[in-house]
Amino acid sequence: MTATGTAAPLLLLDTVTKRYPGGRPALDGVSLAVTPGRTTGLVGESGSGKSTLARLALGLLAPDAGTVRFAGQDPYRLRGPSAAAVRARLQFVPQNPRGSLNPGLRAGSAVAFALAVHGTPRRQRAEAVAGLFRQVGLEPGLARRYPRELSGGQLQRVAIARALATGPELVVCDEPTSALDPGSQAQVLDLLAELRQRTGVGYLFISHDLAVVRQLADRVSVLRHGRVVEEGPVADLWSAPAHPYTRALLAAADDRAPG
Repeated sequence: MTATGTAAPLLLLDTVTKRYPGGRPALDGVSLAVTPGRTTGLVGESGSGKSTLARLALGLLAPDAGTVRFAGQDPYRLRGPSAAAVRARLQFVPQNPRGSLNPGLRAGSAVAFALAVHGTPRRQRAEAVAGLFRQVGLEPGLARRYPRELSGGQLQRVAIARALATGPELVVCDEPTSALDPGSQAQVLDLLAELRQRTGVGYLFISHDLAVVRQLADRVSVLRHGRVVEEGPVADLWSAPAHPYTRALLAAADDRAPG
């Protein structure tokens, strides 16, 4: 805990800049934090820099300027067992689980592979996969099916189970509901909220839709053209948005709301 009594950030991006080839900034001086057991939402339209930020948060890209820290460590300087330990604590749920799962592998094998990579003995994997499937609301028998035999909502639950396989402290969710129908979207959001309450995992939840982020996030950063134009508690941002771009996103979310 810090001197103010609030939890120290688990993930911290401090004035991060990342440029496209040619010099145009994808991110320009972005700062963002995720604290343990909480959800930070990141909202912006296509091309705003959200996916670049996700890759920086996951340690897949290094910033051109500024710093990224996970649990106080620089993920780009870690090697060997230290790097593997950080990867186990930091996981990812993709936008399109059908594209991220090997079509030639059964769903359970995809989760078992994540367990194997992080050292779970072979004799324990089948039981661990069944437990993870139950944890995300799937019948363990579905582990024997191939991705083509599962619905979009079921596939996203498999992707969440795979992310949970290492017992992470933080999961980066990159548009995890945008490819789902409204019913499946609501179920996945409820599942993520339940898992956060049960396990204490934190989320960086990335979306183009403020209405979706509102259901899960504690704080929200609004990203436009690579810059954070507004940031704050979700309730404050929703009730009194300060930036015209945020107001436009809220208006679009209200237009999409049922009724």
